[in-house]
Amino acid sequence: MTRFALGLHRDDGWREQLRHAVRSVDELEQHLELTLEELAGARRAEAAGLPLQITPHYLALCDARDPSCPIRRQVVPRIEEEQEAPGDMVDPLGEVAHEVVPGLVQRYPDRALVVSTDHCAIYCRFCTRSRVVGGGDGPLRPAALDAALAAIAERPSIRDVILSGGDPLTLSTERLVALVARVRAIPHVEVIRLATRVPVCLPQRIDRELVDALRPHHPIWVMTHFNHPKELTPESARACATLVDAGFPVMNQSVLLAGVNDAAATLEALFRGLVRWRVRPYYLLMMDPARGTSHLRTPLQRGLDLMQQLQGRVSGLALPKLIVDTPGGMGKVPVGPDYVVARAPGRTTFRTHRGVEVDYLDPPGSSD
Repeated sequence: MTRFALGLHRDDGWREQLRHAVRSVDELEQHLELTLEELAGARRAEAAGLPLQITPHYLALCDARDPSCPIRRQVVPRIEEEQEAPGDMVDPLGEVAHEVVPGLVQRYPDRALVVSTDHCAIYCRFCTRSRVVGGGDGPLRPAALDAALAAIAERPSIRDVILSGGDPLTLSTERLVALVARVRAIPHVEVIRLATRVPVCLPQRIDRELVDALRPHHPIWVMTHFNHPKELTPESARACATLVDAGFPVMNQSVLLAGVNDAAATLEALFRGLVRWRVRPYYLLMMDPARGTSHLRTPLQRGLDLMQQLQGRVSGLALPKLIVDTPGGMGKVPVGPDYVVARAPGRTTFRTHRGVEVDYLDPPGSSD
């Protein structure tokens, strides 16, 4: 399948991409040979729950005949989504409990998240916010947005505001810039972050008009979400270059997904490719236990093993932190392989990535 099979050229605009997104089982069957599990899952998604939506750009990356395609597994529903596993949660990050006002979540003293819209360009099957995303309400209503911004203004400890959703870059440029400008006008807000998967699945959205409109409101950081090397397309390369060249630092948060990127060679190729684009691999996130996603989750030990395999294999620039966003909204915790073999007063013994044990000595007279 290609973009041309969907009647679109690779250079067609982002609104055309959204207009022609696949949203129904019938449309999906025209482009992919669905398994019985996918067909049942797509019908379930169409009837209720997290909706189906795939842009032509992202659909073109799917292998039409292979249900194990790493792109396809991220966006094509499966019947396993109706299964609940121990530990599954409707709201795994405890956002309801940490909601200051509707649309504003604060889980840390110095930062807050604005759910700017419930729309995304694609609906990932592992979405941590699937309880609200795709509900059809669209952008946060004006009264709710006013209340959210007023709450930020009343809390001088908030220095970092994340605009999320849904995906804020699915908003019109006019609406997005107006929102960013209002956040920037709050004196104690130092950094604005845009949490978006648009560079991956709708790269046509990142154009000169957008960056020129946002640039007066720097510093703005872009937090994006590449999960697999197949997503490193020429269109996405141009989108990331447009952002970086305009002064927007771009950081990537990958989610560790079973059957998608849970192999060291896959992650190495992804992280190296991102660094070539001047995109910093920031987090490798253990997947949140959102209800109905256990078929895509890996054990924690798998993440630890992968980080150990990557340590020393790729440079620090290309090595993200492995993160568990603890259930219930208790915050992110970095985890990693244990390289400490032994401890004694003034002496710590490490095992390096080469398997060599090395002593590290504290300075004389120092205390632990």
